[in-house]
Amino acid sequence: MEAITAVILGIIEGLTEFLPVSSTGHLIIAGRFLTLSDPAFENMFNIVIQFGAILAVVFYFWNDIFPFTRDKEKNKRIWKLWGLIVIAFLPAAAIGVFIDDWMEAHLFNPVSVAIALITGAVLIFIAEAKSSRRQGQPGAGLVAEPDQISVKLALIVGLFQCLAMWPGMSRSASTIIGAVFCGFARPLAAEFSFLLGIPTIMGASFFKLLKAGFEFSAYQWVVLTLGTVVSFITALVVVKFFMGYLKKYSLRPFAIYRIILGIAVLIFCL
Repeated sequence: MEAITAVILGIIEGLTEFLPVSSTGHLIIAGRFLTLSDPAFENMFNIVIQFGAILAVVFYFWNDIFPFTRDKEKNKRIWKLWGLIVIAFLPAAAIGVFIDDWMEAHLFNPVSVAIALITGAVLIFIAEAKSSRRQGQPGAGLVAEPDQISVKLALIVGLFQCLAMWPGMSRSASTIIGAVFCGFARPLAAEFSFLLGIPTIMGASFFKLLKAGFEFSAYQWVVLTLGTVVSFITALVVVKFFMGYLKKYSLRPFAIYRIILGIAVLIFCL
C-alpha cells in the first residue's frame, strides 16, 4: 500500500514542482488523505522526492548547463550562468538552515498552505500586470537571454526565492515572479527558476537526509526510490510542456487555480 502512495505522491510532486502552484503545498494537502506509516519518514520523503524532479531539469537543460564542451566561448557563458545561479542560491541557503525546524512546526499545515496559495496568486497577478505594462513601453526591453542577467538581478531573484520557505508559496512561483518583476521575459524567468532549483532542491534533499540520519528500513528505501523515479518521469514531461506554454501564454490561469484551491482548502479545514 505504501508503494502505491509513493507513486501517487511522486506524480503530484512531478506535476507541481515546476508549475507555479507549490509542490510542497500540494503534498501537505494530499497528506490529509494519503499518508505513510512513519510521520518523520513522510516529512523527509516529501522533500527528498523533489530530487527526482530536479534531475528532470538537469536532463532537459543538459546542453545549456554542461560547461565542459569543445566550445570555449560556450563554456565561459555556462560558467558565468552557474556563478549567477550560486549567487541566487545563497540567500535561501543561508536563511533556510536556521528556520527549517520552525517552518516545519508552524507552517506545514493546510491552512498555512491555503493562505500562501492565495498570497502567491495575488503576486502573480501583480507581476503579470507589470510585465504587460513593460511590453507596452517602447524601448523598455526585456531580459530575454542568460547573458543579460546581472549579479544584481540574480541576487534579487534569489531573495524572492526565500518566499518559497512558506509552504504553498511555491519555489517556482516565487522565483518566476521575482524574475518577471526584474524584467525577465517569461521563458527566461522559468528557465532561470528551474536552474536555480538544482542547487536549492539538491541541497534541501541532502539536508533532510542528513537530519534523518539515513536510518531507514530496506522497504523505506524502496518507497523513497520509487517516489523519486516517478517524480523524475512526471517532471520531465511537465518541464517540456511549461517551457512551450510560457512562449505563448501568461501565468494568470495558475493564479486563478491557486485562489480556487486555497479557498477550497480553507473551507474544508476551517
